[in-house]
Amino acid sequence: MQRLYDFLRRHPTGVDVFWAVVLLGLSGTSIVAGKYETGREQLLAVPVALGLATVVALRRRAPEKMLLLAVAGGVFQLVLDVRPGVWDFAMLVITYTVAAVGERWASRLGLVCSLCAAGLSQARWPDSAEPDGWAQSVFLVIVMTVPFVLAWVLGDSLRTRRAYFSQLEERAARLEREREAQSKVAVAAERARIARELHDVVAHNVSVMVVQADGAAYVLDAAPEQARQALQTISGTGRQALAEMRRLLGVLRTGDAPESGEYVPQPDVEQIEDLVEQVRRAGLEVDFKVEGTARPLPSGVELTAYRIVQEALTNTRKHGGPEAGASVRLVYFDDGLGLLVEDDGRGAAHELYEDGGADGAGHGMIGMRERVGMVGGTLDAGPRPGGGFRISALLPLKPAD
Repeated sequence: MQRLYDFLRRHPTGVDVFWAVVLLGLSGTSIVAGKYETGREQLLAVPVALGLATVVALRRRAPEKMLLLAVAGGVFQLVLDVRPGVWDFAMLVITYTVAAVGERWASRLGLVCSLCAAGLSQARWPDSAEPDGWAQSVFLVIVMTVPFVLAWVLGDSLRTRRAYFSQLEERAARLEREREAQSKVAVAAERARIARELHDVVAHNVSVMVVQADGAAYVLDAAPEQARQALQTISGTGRQALAEMRRLLGVLRTGDAPESGEYVPQPDVEQIEDLVEQVRRAGLEVDFKVEGTARPLPSGVELTAYRIVQEALTNTRKHGGPEAGASVRLVYFDDGLGLLVEDDGRGAAHELYEDGGADGAGHGMIGMRERVGMVGGTLDAGPRPGGGFRISALLPLKPAD
């Protein structure tokens, strides 16, 4: 049944042609059955029936032209004295059609013709020959006019409804385009910010290498053991800087260097506890725990972990409500660092965790996902079953190739 309905919707002209054939068949039956007394009337009724059947068949392909054809058919009937028949039902159909999908002038013309048709018909072919039958005639005019007016009102209402839904769809599409544009701008801004931070990490590592190299050269002859340790430090720092540089090359750097011209170390995992203390002093109850054995991490991973916790706690303060509490867990695995930040507040808006963030400033979930993706990790964010919000991330400890 649904397939048949879909087929009919895809072929509206075919449906109209079917009903035109039905109308033409009924009209032919009416003509042959002796509705008209003379052969002349029967002969004149044939082109009227054909014309109005054509109106029904092509009403949606050319509504304005079909309205003019229907008007011409009505004038033909009035002038040549062809009494109304079943084919005049096409005038009701075309009135509805032009009101729904036709041009405005056609809709107005259809309304005017609908208001005049019954009166002209009654004047041309009065049903009562009695002198005082005017009241009956007026009543018949009103009764015959009502269906035409209702058809026009129904069609015009459908036009208004379609226009309203069209505006809603256009507005939704425009808002979606604007949302996507804002999201792209936010991603670009966040990547630029991350690139600057990674640039600072690499610059700090390189500065450490330079200091260690100078120290090794200074004590090379007097203290070979210290020189060897310095070279080992340079080697480890260089590998770490190389890994961070590979990540940096994957990010568009659109910002300028810091105004001071100096690069300082970025926050690391050890500073997360200080961050939690700052949040506690701001009025948010936070339970902080570290599980597993702490070990040195790549600078990019430490920076990512710190920023995730920072953004998660900020979101809790913004969206969780005044009575919200939070917990932060750092878990050292053999091959990764796990982060779990939960709160028992009201949660966040759907867009913050489902669409990647929609604040338009390049922060929020957009920043988290970008950071985690750059170190090869995974991120899961969403509402907790018992209320509140949860952010879970797994960051690999091995440098990305």
